[in-house]
Amino acid sequence: MPRYSFRFDEATISDLQSRMESGRLTSRALVRAYLRRIDQIDRPGPGRVGMRAVLEVNPDAEQIAATLDSRRRAGGLLGPLHGIPVLVKDNMDTADRLHTSAGSLALVGSRPRRDATVVQRLRAAGAVILGKTNLSEWSNIRSPRSSSGWSGRGGQTRNPYSLDRSPSGSSSGSAAAAAANLAAATLGTETDGSILCPAAACCVVGIKPTVGLTSRAGVIPIAHSQDTVGPICRTVADAATVLGALVGPDDRDQATADSDGGLHRDYRAFLDPDGLRGARVGIAREVYFDYSPPANRIAEEAIDVLKSCGAEVVDPADIPGAKEMAGFTGERELDVLLYELKHDLGAYLAERGHRGIRGLADVIAFNEAHASRELQHFGQEFFLAAQEKGPLTEPAYLEALAANRRLSREQGIDAVMDREQLDALLVPTSVPPWTIDLVNGDHVLGEGSTPAALAGYPAVNVPAGFAAGLPVGITFFGRAWSEPTLIRLAYAFEQATKARRPPGFHPGGLDHKARS
Repeated sequence: MPRYSFRFDEATISDLQSRMESGRLTSRALVRAYLRRIDQIDRPGPGRVGMRAVLEVNPDAEQIAATLDSRRRAGGLLGPLHGIPVLVKDNMDTADRLHTSAGSLALVGSRPRRDATVVQRLRAAGAVILGKTNLSEWSNIRSPRSSSGWSGRGGQTRNPYSLDRSPSGSSSGSAAAAAANLAAATLGTETDGSILCPAAACCVVGIKPTVGLTSRAGVIPIAHSQDTVGPICRTVADAATVLGALVGPDDRDQATADSDGGLHRDYRAFLDPDGLRGARVGIAREVYFDYSPPANRIAEEAIDVLKSCGAEVVDPADIPGAKEMAGFTGERELDVLLYELKHDLGAYLAERGHRGIRGLADVIAFNEAHASRELQHFGQEFFLAAQEKGPLTEPAYLEALAANRRLSREQGIDAVMDREQLDALLVPTSVPPWTIDLVNGDHVLGEGSTPAALAGYPAVNVPAGFAAGLPVGITFFGRAWSEPTLIRLAYAFEQATKARRPPGFHPGGLDHKARS
């Protein structure tokens, strides 16, 4: 489709840095090119794709880029992202002219006085904050019948591979924008599946870090026991580059104190194309396979790739308690998230105090007062349930949190990895992206993110193939602070398969098999 051709299509961070170092490119020219691309691909209108992945662009991006160009000419490089345009999910505070709203009309006009720590670190590494991406409103914790990628402020984000398909959630806009080459890199957040699943649905790489490796300070929260911030990029190398810029202890987030012995400032050191050779990878079949024949087929093909690349595959390597995590524990996980949502979101909003919205009850009231826009497609059942929860000292909360961690950690992931002496576990990430349904909500048959989410452990999605033209990914996950191992395995798999291909922006409603 020549009208969507782009000079920097599939360009990596390394490619762009080489061009800027040689003087063939400036950051300002790169920013301008991405802004034109966003206008053409993202905005609705005649002759445009209308993806709605980007909520707004930074009006100061060109000037910031020009300043960084001057620093480069003077020999003052700030870091590995110097001059690189990055989009961040609209739940991350930016102390600039951009809003921070979680996609909600309730926070339109909210401009924090201080950057989120991850945003501050992006700037310190030389990145240009290009804008904010759309998301599943409030990171998809408002209703069980939501449509991933929809927000009151941004409308429905569409999957760039087929515009009638979901981008999955809740980092929907970040994944779709990365896939569509709207920025060199993006940031997302995950509580359970919100980086991994949209990355899989949009054929990009998503790193969900160990809870505490990256700071959540200044990020609109769901739940401190599971929330984490990570990169979503087109390649493992780019994601590794961005991750290294984000990590480190932060006085504003006590969970990061635990990262001091487990972080690395440069994850590019673990990019080994032969990294699967000799690795022991377990296949967690129980619960996490067999919900989707297309996802199963692609996962089986991925297992064959592991073997051909010299990995030792332990199959099956089922996680003890997998059925309990998928059953009763799923209810228990939600209970913990609702307790923490009321507390954590309340603390964030109270500090912000935007337009008198100082807690969850105020958001609920706002939504009811603006129901024709905010509640037009689905309700706020989770918000209402969270509002009924008590403080975080209640035994019901403490017991549920302890049980979830025990089941997912020492009795779950740690147990099977110890027993089989594994480097990582592998599952299909989720189903191929489903048709957007604003009436009934998402059609998710299964996904593999929950064990790592409950444990607070790291996971990496990497593109693995296509089912009827629709992307499917696999997830490597493992113990706390095992990002180097997971990056090594994901990179070797990526290099062996080259499964990613850029999107075609098909309108949908067509014969997908003809495009596979």
